[in-house]
Amino acid sequence: MNFLRGVMGGQSAGPQHTEAETIQKLCDRVASSTLLDDRRNAVRALKSLSKKYRLEVGIQAMEHLIHVLQTDRSDSEIIGYALDTLYNIISNDEEEEVGKFPSRSEDLGSQFTEIFIKQQENVTLLLSLLEGKWRTSEFDFHVRWPGVKLLTSLLKQLGPQVQQIILVSPMGVSRLMDLLADSREVIRNDGVLLLQALTRSNGAIQKIVAFENAFERLLDIITEEGNSDGGIVVEDCLILLQNLLKNNNSNQNFFKEGSYIQRMKPWFEVGDENSGWSAQKVTNLHLMLQLVRVLVSPTNPPGATSSCQKAMFQCGLLQQLCTILMATGVPADILTETINTVSEVIRGCQVNQDYFASVNAPSNPPRPAIVVLLMSMVNERQPFVLRCAVLYCFQCFLYKNQKGQGEIVSTLLPSTIDAMGNSVSAGQLLCGGLFSTDSLSNWCAAVALAHALQENATQKEQLLRVQLATNIGNPPVSLLQQCTNILSQGDKINRRGSKIQTRVGLLMLLCTWLSNCPIAVTHFLHNSANVPFLTGQIAENLGEEEQLVQGLCALLLGISIYFNDNSLESYMKEKLKQLIEKRIGKENFIEKLGFISKHELYSRASQKPQPNFPSPEYMIFDHEFTKLVKELEGVITKAIYKSSEEDKKEEEVKKTLEQHDSIVTHYKNMIREQDLQLEELKQQVSTLKCQNEQLQTAVTQQVSQIQQHKDQYNLLKVQLGKENQHHGSQSDGAQMNGIQPEEIGRLREEIEELKSKQELLQSQLAEKDSLIENLVSELLQPSASAGDSEKVAELKEELATLKSQLNSQSVEITKLQTEKQELLQKTEAFAKSVPVQGEGETPAAANSTDVEGRLSALLQETKELKNEIKALSEERTAIKEQLDSSNSTIAILQNEKDKLELEITDSKKEQDDLLVLLADQDQKILSLKNKLKDLGHPVEEEDELESGDQEDEDDETEDGGKDQDQGYL
Repeated sequence: MNFLRGVMGGQSAGPQHTEAETIQKLCDRVASSTLLDDRRNAVRALKSLSKKYRLEVGIQAMEHLIHVLQTDRSDSEIIGYALDTLYNIISNDEEEEVGKFPSRSEDLGSQFTEIFIKQQENVTLLLSLLEGKWRTSEFDFHVRWPGVKLLTSLLKQLGPQVQQIILVSPMGVSRLMDLLADSREVIRNDGVLLLQALTRSNGAIQKIVAFENAFERLLDIITEEGNSDGGIVVEDCLILLQNLLKNNNSNQNFFKEGSYIQRMKPWFEVGDENSGWSAQKVTNLHLMLQLVRVLVSPTNPPGATSSCQKAMFQCGLLQQLCTILMATGVPADILTETINTVSEVIRGCQVNQDYFASVNAPSNPPRPAIVVLLMSMVNERQPFVLRCAVLYCFQCFLYKNQKGQGEIVSTLLPSTIDAMGNSVSAGQLLCGGLFSTDSLSNWCAAVALAHALQENATQKEQLLRVQLATNIGNPPVSLLQQCTNILSQGDKINRRGSKIQTRVGLLMLLCTWLSNCPIAVTHFLHNSANVPFLTGQIAENLGEEEQLVQGLCALLLGISIYFNDNSLESYMKEKLKQLIEKRIGKENFIEKLGFISKHELYSRASQKPQPNFPSPEYMIFDHEFTKLVKELEGVITKAIYKSSEEDKKEEEVKKTLEQHDSIVTHYKNMIREQDLQLEELKQQVSTLKCQNEQLQTAVTQQVSQIQQHKDQYNLLKVQLGKENQHHGSQSDGAQMNGIQPEEIGRLREEIEELKSKQELLQSQLAEKDSLIENLVSELLQPSASAGDSEKVAELKEELATLKSQLNSQSVEITKLQTEKQELLQKTEAFAKSVPVQGEGETPAAANSTDVEGRLSALLQETKELKNEIKALSEERTAIKEQLDSSNSTIAILQNEKDKLELEITDSKKEQDDLLVLLADQDQKILSLKNKLKDLGHPVEEEDELESGDQEDEDDETEDGGKDQDQGYL
């Protein structure tokens, strides 16, 4: 306590002692008074003293004030005084901060905050007071507003500790979210400030706040306040939204899935009026643009960024931003931030990039937005930050956009230039900036052109065709040659800006151009002055400023070695390495190469894609180029130390890999064809399944029809019994005579249907038999070998077995047909034999017995017919299986045929090779005999006979002895 009092050194001893006694008396009254009015007055007096005598009130009264919050919750006035007093003690207000000891004041607030939150129940108590749902509106206001300010001050002093207490408190965050729905604007606005402090750098609380419907409420507040035309409340809401979304992928996805991106579009409907840009509106729009960039930042996961980019295009947000981009009267800082925002909305998204390429400026005649922006980039009168933003926009437009890269490079080709006439193209602007006298324009144009070639070998080759007219009367030179010419001139040309910026930009362009492009390397080496220039630059001992240029020259020379295809005999890989070893030294070369990655601005440029530099002299490296350096530095070092034998081995490995790739491609094509065949087979299987299902449904229908017949016969039997009792035998005979022909007609129809199905199956069997016979006849050719004949014989036996089975089945089917015909005839005869009405008169009992007998006979015949139908369906299934087996047999025979044809072809080739060898041997023997005869050695008869036998082995004629008699030559 004495130490804390010493902090207040600016006060005299006398008054300090008097006020301390007063504060002590007030504290005693708060603690001991039984009347609420006395305690209230004492707390009010402490509140009035708390700003001036913050230390004494804090030390002596904090415990009593907390006790008041616990015990006097029924009185809103005393609770409000206590909260205000605690706020004055803990917060660092403006008077303290501008006073004599602002740092001591801040320490004092942190110390009192630490004392207050030491007991976590104090923060929980404060949260319960903020809730206050059971109180009246007036009571709630007197307690809620000072409570919000106190909790906000606690979070500002010791944010992480208070956040953790609120996080573990039951419904702690939810209670604070109710503040956004408060009808009183002062509480709602301070609630936004409270949530700002609560959500700062705490991902867990950010997720809870987001899922408590914070996005909906904040966007409603922004809309109510007038969007970008709103006041400070809109700014506070935007800051809170940034806290919730920045570096929080879960909340970003929730924001997108909740269709909240669509609600951002009205923010940017600003119009073209020049009078509506107040300072607050500029601030609000700046925060709104930053919020859009949070959702599409390159540091976010690629999938999340891509989905947000597509949503922004679909809802028209990108179109609205492009409208601001091309509008007049927009402040410079808003225009710059809009360009940066559009850059990240289109970066790597093909749909958005295509739309941006189609945007035109509202000029006469209309010009593409890209051309208008590039005009600003190469114009040295434009602000530096604006030129950086345009460069970033151009880089994002070309990022992973080969179509856009091709369009930019095509504007430099002769055919396109002739077609465009007098209008300025993007390529012409880049060339103009590349060769201007402003070093910053040189650098920006070189980097922009390098991005048009990034990871695009086609455009690197196309750019080699670009020809430039330098002076009147002189022949045109290539763009590559002009770049090397300017590079070799160095400081001879007077330029505004950095001394090395132009050369660094050109070297980065050349390195990007030549990497992974052997044709460009050949063009570069074809100029005999380039290699001596590079070796001379690397070998010199220059100052620190020139070390970076030396490193980039070493990188360019290393690229010329690593990507060299040895097409130029004077500059092959091995000769260039020998040149480095003689003039520079390998160790010195590698050391100069390392100057690039060791440069202080290299690491800064490698951190993020946006070229964000404080001033032009810091604009040295490009982000994508740092990736290229990181990729090539190691491989160039290895290439320099490799011997020629290792290079040859590496080339052999490359060739082997290429062959392997071709083999892999071949197998991929085979697999693709097999996949197509599998798809066709699957379709066939599905078709067969459908046919099978249709057959099953037909069988089910037949079974149901049979069941209906049963039911009808049972009903008929019952009806006949009843009518015999009432009407006699004549009516019975008439009813039987009326119903029976219908049943017979149905049976006939079923039999005809079965006959037609049977004929169809037999025709299919006949087709399969003919196909099998054809295959067998093809297989039984005279050229087949003995083993093939055995296989064919086996297949023939299997076919004969199948045929016998089919014949036996057809015999059975014929037998069943005859039986059906006989049953049909019997049924008809029975129908005729039934007496008609009026014929003869017999006793009723005899008639009844006769009808029952006939009815039972009919039932028996119907049962037999059902059995026959069932047997026929089984036979049909068996025939279908036989067809399937015959199909499989045909497939097997086809495979065997293919194998036999391959074997026959191989055997023919072998025979041809043997005949050729025998002919060569005979020719050699004849030449040797001629030589022997010339030397005077007689040729023996046995040799002649052997040669004659060899000639006659293939003919196998009976006149062999006759040929042997003509043995001597």
